[in-house]
Amino acid sequence: MPLPLLPRRAAFVAVAVSLTLVFLASGSPIPLYNVFRVEDGLSNTDLAITTVVYLGATAASLLVLGRLSDRLGRRPMAVAAVLLALSGCAVLTQVHDPGTLMAGRLLQGVACGMASSSLGSYAVDLAPPRPPWLPALITSTVPPVAVPIGALGSGALATFGPAPRLAAFILLAVALLVCAALLLRCPETVPRSRGALAALVPRVAVPAAARRALPGVAAALLASWSVGGYYQAFGPGITADQLGTDSPLVIAVVFGSMVLLAPVGAAITGRLRPLPTMRFGALLFAVAIGVAMAALAAGAIVPFLVASFLGGAAQGASSAAGMRLLLPTAAPTERAGLLAAIFLISYASAAVPGFVAGQLAILFDPVQLGFGVAGLSGLAAVLCLLLARPTAR
Repeated sequence: MPLPLLPRRAAFVAVAVSLTLVFLASGSPIPLYNVFRVEDGLSNTDLAITTVVYLGATAASLLVLGRLSDRLGRRPMAVAAVLLALSGCAVLTQVHDPGTLMAGRLLQGVACGMASSSLGSYAVDLAPPRPPWLPALITSTVPPVAVPIGALGSGALATFGPAPRLAAFILLAVALLVCAALLLRCPETVPRSRGALAALVPRVAVPAAARRALPGVAAALLASWSVGGYYQAFGPGITADQLGTDSPLVIAVVFGSMVLLAPVGAAITGRLRPLPTMRFGALLFAVAIGVAMAALAAGAIVPFLVASFLGGAAQGASSAAGMRLLLPTAAPTERAGLLAAIFLISYASAAVPGFVAGQLAILFDPVQLGFGVAGLSGLAAVLCLLLARPTAR
């Protein structure tokens, strides 16, 4: 006799927790980057390339697999994403060279891309009607915020727990296995339909009503995600070289400082009009990151962290506002494609500047590169002010 399906509200919780865990897992290796650098001889360039591999895999997964759950159903794609994240954790327990680290991050990147569209759409499908801003909060803030929370947990385990190179990956693998079992009991929200092979053809699917607003949202995403890629790639080295500590926990705090308050910013501004909120959030984020880079150059950790935390709240407000603009334009069978397009822009906004910064790391130090990324963020914020438009009616 088959097990009964979970009630809709319980299924929503299971899906939201699964989405969170996939991204928690993707943040777990980051505090160990400096351990790999010291114990295994990895260079700053190796770590920058690893970040690009992760971001590129995520973007490629979104481009190729992002619309598949609109055809095969949410549940099978959600389970596949969780199992890929589990596989990435397993590979990362064996890191002693750049290739193994990149392989683990590649698996995590593919998992995050699949989760962004399939689990994100699943959460929107199952979300309760109240509060109305909950789907936008989950889809806009879980991916960027769960990554640094995963880094904090991993950093704490590496600092205070046993088996610092293994503990976080093992715990997350067990939790992901439980989530996969729960997802198998969630009700399907999109029936299987024809067109799965056609859905694999790379195509950005944006509903017509959303296209007018998309350039402004894309500029806001570039402003924040370009800085996020920099923090991920260079945060461990900055913490060790500029701030004078190699503690995995402090590395995690530095990395997470930019996005940990994003849910707070999203929740506080959830009832405000999305268009001006997105504009103001993008501009405030760029200003905060400029202050953070100036503090970093001066070796002032407290102002650096304060400015980074403020930037995180501004990012949350801006990103959630962009989601509130775009999500209402998509029918249920268009949600995965729309979310895939949004996150494709997001990860490309981190991957391309991250790749350029990695190539320039032999010519410029991380602080100089940080000022370059802050300048890019400021330019993107100005573009957001100029390009932001309401959706078509």
